Amino acid sequence: MAHPQLSIVIPAYNESARIDEALERVLGCVTEQGWDAEVLVVDDGSKDDTAAIVQRWMNDHPRLHLIQNPGNRGKGYSVRNGLLQAAGDIVMFTDADLSAPMEEANLLFAALNNGADVAIGSRWLDRARQTIHQPLYRQFFGRCFNWITRTVMGLPFKDTQCGFKAFKRPAAQVIFRLQTIERWGFDPEILFIARKLKYVIREVPVTWGHDERSRISYLKDGMKMLEDMARIRGNSLAGRYDRAIAEMKDTSSMVTPPVVKVRAQAGR
Repeated sequence: MAHPQLSIVIPAYNESARIDEALERVLGCVTEQGWDAEVLVVDDGSKDDTAAIVQRWMNDHPRLHLIQNPGNRGKGYSVRNGLLQAAGDIVMFTDADLSAPMEEANLLFAALNNGADVAIGSRWLDRARQTIHQPLYRQFFGRCFNWITRTVMGLPFKDTQCGFKAFKRPAAQVIFRLQTIERWGFDPEILFIARKLKYVIREVPVTWGHDERSRISYLKDGMKMLEDMARIRGNSLAGRYDRAIAEMKDTSSMVTPPVVKVRAQAGR
């Protein structure tokens, strides 16, 4: 079978309550839009029946795949694991809550078709597109975190954390091989790496609705993300990214880092 034009990666951890709806909406959108696409759900060591639900869907959808991490490693690890295994010419990831409707991916694809290497969804470029707003305290912490990210990391984007991003495959294969952050703070790192590599990044306003079931804690996870940003800056100042990039350029074939993968088969 020829490789697909598009790969959609969905990181999932204990998503049994909403993975059915997510798969119904994503696979339905693929059919309605006529996309030549595969869908990869990356199970991050779920303790519920997330994997079993995905396997049940796989019986009727041969281009749906389940990748299982070696235990709970974090969202950043899951996204990297999925995107490095994705076969599409365009690869993207979306959160399982689908706060940005899957149809909005067409806006990301348009940016890639117009010369971008990376297209990132944004909740803040056009706030009128927010259908369900976050509580005020989440808006406050989110904007504070984004201001710190812009200041510390030198990232000019209004929204680095939106879980709705697409990449041309060659860019993704390089960026995610250089990624070191495995949990919530991975988004600023991949954008930092992409800018260091001089990839063209476009920020695109997307329709977005807050899901009250969001698991992120702005206090606990926010502190961890600040630590991650300090680590990224430290890696950069120490020249670790530059050395890794030079090593990749010096090798004739770039080897995928030690990301453990298990692709489940339907019916198992």
